[in-house]
Amino acid sequence: MRLVLIVLMLFCAGPALAQAITPAQVLAAAVNQVIRPSVAAFKNRANGLESAMGGLCAAPSDRALGIARQQFGLTAQAYGRIEFLRIGPLMEDNRADRLLFWPDRRGIGLKQVQAILAEEDASATEVMGLREKSVAVQGLGALEFVLFGTDAEGLLGAGGAFRCRYGQAIAANISSIADQVAMGWYRYDGVASHLTRPVPENADYRSETEALEALVGLLSHGLEGLRDTRINPFIAQGDAASNPKQALFWRSGLTMAMIAANIEGMEALVAGSGLARAVGAEHGGLDNSIAFEFRNAHRAIGLVTLPVEQAVADEKQALALDYLVIVTQSLQGLIGEQLSGALGLSVGFSSLDGD
Repeated sequence: MRLVLIVLMLFCAGPALAQAITPAQVLAAAVNQVIRPSVAAFKNRANGLESAMGGLCAAPSDRALGIARQQFGLTAQAYGRIEFLRIGPLMEDNRADRLLFWPDRRGIGLKQVQAILAEEDASATEVMGLREKSVAVQGLGALEFVLFGTDAEGLLGAGGAFRCRYGQAIAANISSIADQVAMGWYRYDGVASHLTRPVPENADYRSETEALEALVGLLSHGLEGLRDTRINPFIAQGDAASNPKQALFWRSGLTMAMIAANIEGMEALVAGSGLARAVGAEHGGLDNSIAFEFRNAHRAIGLVTLPVEQAVADEKQALALDYLVIVTQSLQGLIGEQLSGALGLSVGFSSLDGD
């Protein structure tokens, strides 16, 4: 009988214990269990991409090209999982735009990349020279065109030597930036220590409330950016027809993989930090509601199986994309409004809305 009572007491105490998470624990878990491992994973993938491009240029072959393309996809998705972390290292030295210049609705970056290839601008084949150029020609978008764009098959022949050297310089630049981002999250008295140990003397996060507002803001604005710069530009809306060539990475077929990576990164921060479990008992259902909508996002993404230019013309897959937009709106409301309110926070305007 006594054993039964103990089991019942533990069972009843379970939900209460699950709610017993403090802001300090949330902030520490966000940095140590989610952000730092994620930026380290990006660093490792970017280092692998640099090696793969070096191998391709040294000994061009179908296999080497396949490996380079595979490493590109893995690196891009690893970046997609941290892309929303627009604070600290990623925002220093214009790194976010240098890693991925997007959106590029007028194709300015594409024209610059094509000009480098057409003119065989030797300064673009050295990392230091590349860094002096437009952000649009030194990151993942430029490398996608090198590996998958018009005349990419030339990488296998002697005539593609310049193109490969340019791609190798881009990969080295991406790898260097990834190293800097990762190191920035481990830097003494850097963003990690300010987030996990906010004090009034900090210029950025002076209290746990401000630090929590930063995390919730990253999620809310990340969802907004995903919807407004990654999905809406290429799907049909009202009288406007779909435009699949406005989709990120349509050439490499990684459009949906990048969207999935963005979702995975934000989902990991919510789940791994316990952010939605730091609320009062009256808001205890928020964690499950947010997790439910993240699962809905994955289901919608999983329904889009065709290349993006075919998916937008397929009724069921187009509907899945429309539903994904709705899910991102729901998630933004749950996190940016309901969770923010339950935690007593004020989430500011997004950088996307011009305010």
